[in-house]
This record gives sequence, structure tokens and C-alpha cells, in this order.
Amino acid sequence: MSANVDVLIIGAGAAGMMCAIEAARRGRSVLLLDHSNKLAEKIRISGGGRCNFTNLYAKPENYLSGNPHFCRSALARYTPQHFITWLNQQGIGYHEKKLGQLFCDEGSAAIIALLKNACDAAGVRWLMSCKVHKIEHLNPPLPQAGEGPEVRSKAHPSAERFSCDTSHGTFRTQSLVIASGGLSILKIGATPFGYQLAQQFDIPMTKLKPGLVPLSFHPNDWAPYVDLAGISVDAVVSYGEQVFRENLLFTHRGLSGPAILQISSYWEPGQPLHINLLPDQDTLQLFAQQRDSRMLLNNFFAQYLPKRFIETWCAQLAGDYLSSNEPINRYSDKEIAALAAKLHDWQITPSGTLGYSKAEVTCGGVDTRALSSKTMEANEVNGLYFIGEVVDVTGQLGGYNFQWAWSSGYAAGQYC
Repeated sequence: MSANVDVLIIGAGAAGMMCAIEAARRGRSVLLLDHSNKLAEKIRISGGGRCNFTNLYAKPENYLSGNPHFCRSALARYTPQHFITWLNQQGIGYHEKKLGQLFCDEGSAAIIALLKNACDAAGVRWLMSCKVHKIEHLNPPLPQAGEGPEVRSKAHPSAERFSCDTSHGTFRTQSLVIASGGLSILKIGATPFGYQLAQQFDIPMTKLKPGLVPLSFHPNDWAPYVDLAGISVDAVVSYGEQVFRENLLFTHRGLSGPAILQISSYWEPGQPLHINLLPDQDTLQLFAQQRDSRMLLNNFFAQYLPKRFIETWCAQLAGDYLSSNEPINRYSDKEIAALAAKLHDWQITPSGTLGYSKAEVTCGGVDTRALSSKTMEANEVNGLYFIGEVVDVTGQLGGYNFQWAWSSGYAAGQYC
């Protein structure tokens, strides 16, 4: 097969389908291809199959990027309310779980069907389980002096700028959109395709690392806590200026849970995390109220924290900060002060993360300074666009990454 199309989109995920819908609605001929034979697997598994499709409070501050202001334009032009309005028009129900996180009542399948049906209605052509072998940059007409990226992309509408050799044939296209995602969740087929293509076209990249990922510890350091696997604690976890209050979860290898996943995107190896285990309490005041109590220390704290956790945690302090488990009235003021400080600032240093296989997103990617924030087009390569996770814009946990997919896909779809 050999054909010419106006727009070729590589990656049929959230961003790719949104871009395809918008471009096709403008009358562009659109070919959407993906290396997988299953459509939108990352949408399907998101939120445990319920799809946390956006967040009511999405704003630029919820995104991590080497160029923090880049996402403002796209997020302002396609907001959570735009996607919600679309769901309402289609009669698809949703609910807020917490902290502005919206989930689909009918599950992920309803969101996938919404996007697929909109693509079909707009005339998008599909190629699933299609491998890309090679992409070549054809010799496009040179832009005129002073033309911005959005002008350049329309200056020669009939010129095919790229040739894409695939397992289904060769396609020539005016606009090439890369929506291939990152390295996260390897089991559903994540690849470095988008990053490699950026390098092929000399587009700079920022450092890649797993994001929204559980943290691990050296087995010897974590041995005392292994039996706590499954225990969850409401805590405030901080690193640098970033602070998150949600549950943290003990695992056999380290820590997980929403608070840890959030901080993991910001954490750098070798640095400690700060954990406040009793964010709603003034521990010194609690002790002062019980100063003469004969209640054992572990039993006292079991009123506020899981007993198995506090028994293990206090045992690790024995010798350095505390004597063994004694009645409260036997502890010195110095011991109580040390314990209170430790409860409100437990400092631990992970040895690493569980990697891309367990990461929900990839931090870093195509350097946004090389892209137009209005169109998502590469500044130095006419007709080449990058959207979604492949770009150095990473949302926090809670629907923000889907919102970036909708917003960046919509933005590119208006111009490609």
C-alpha cells in the first residue's frame, strides 16, 4: 500500500485520538496508526479500569516540566470543562472521587468508545498493529523569513514533508504527529519510539525517569518493615518544596500509595524524603496531656496509627532515641521530644524506584523549548508535532495526565 495523507498520527492513545478527531473535523485526511493490536490500553487500565479522565482543578502548577509555563496555552484552550461537556452531550456519567478526580461511571471502555466513535464519525482512517520501519524527511519548500510555526505549517498545504515506511506500506504526509507515549507500563508495549524520532530530527530531549512510581529500599534497610506490607498510613510526604498529603502504603520492597507516587516524580536519588506521620496532631501536647499515664507507648500510639506499624517503627528507634516499650510516665522529656520530632519528620532515603515497569508516567521527554506552545509543532521542523506523554510535561496523580493528553492533542489538531 502506498498513499498520501494530510496528517499521519503515530500513537492511537488519548492524545493521538483527540488530535485525529480535531484534525479530521477540519477536513484534513487523517491516518492514525499504532503498533499495538489493542486500542488505547493505557486508557483501559487507568484508574483500575474506571478511568480517572481529568481533574476539575487542573492548572499549570500541577505539571512538572523543565519549561513550566509551556503547558499554559494548551490547558487554557481545552479545559476539563470542555471534556466534561462532551461527556454530558453523549450521556456518559461520571463522578468525583476526591480532590477533583473525575472517574467514568461506565468505566474506561466508555471513554475509549467515545474517542473511537468520534474518530470514525470524522472520517479518520485506522491502521492497528502497524509497525513503523523508517521515517524520512522529504525536501519541503523553505519557509519565508519571519513566518511563525503556525504560519509555516500552512504556507505550503500541498507539500508532503515526510515519508513513513510501515508494515502496511509507505505513506507520505504533510503533517506528522508523534503521540507514541513514554516508557511507562512496559507490559502494554511502551517503546522509546518518540524519543528516538526526536533525536533523528535533532530535537533536544530532557532527562527521562520513571514518574508516579513506587519507591524501593535496600533489602537490608527495609528488612524490619517487610512484614508491614499492606498497611496504609495517612501522612504528609515532602521533598524540597513539594508537599503531598495522602495515604502511603508499605510494600515488601518499599513504599507506594498516592502520597509516594506523587512525590516520586520530584524525588532525586540519594536524597531523603520527609514524612509527617501525625499531621493532625501536636505530639508534644498529646504527651503533656498523658504525662503521668501508665499506658504503654505502643498502645498510646495505636490510638492514632496502625498498631503493627507503630510497634515496628518504635522498635527501630530503641537504643538511639528510646528505651524499650515502657509506660509513658517512664520516658524522659528528652526522649519524648526526640520521639515527637521523629514522628513529625521521619527522614528516609530510598535506594531507587521500581522503574518503568511500575511507573504510571515518564518524566522528561521532548524539550518543550523546541516546540510551539500554541501548535505543538517543532520550531525547526515544519509539519512535525509532538503531543501527550512524549513531551516534557508530566502531570501529578489524579487525572492531570489525561487532561494534558486532551489539551495537547486538541492544540495540535487545530493546526496539523
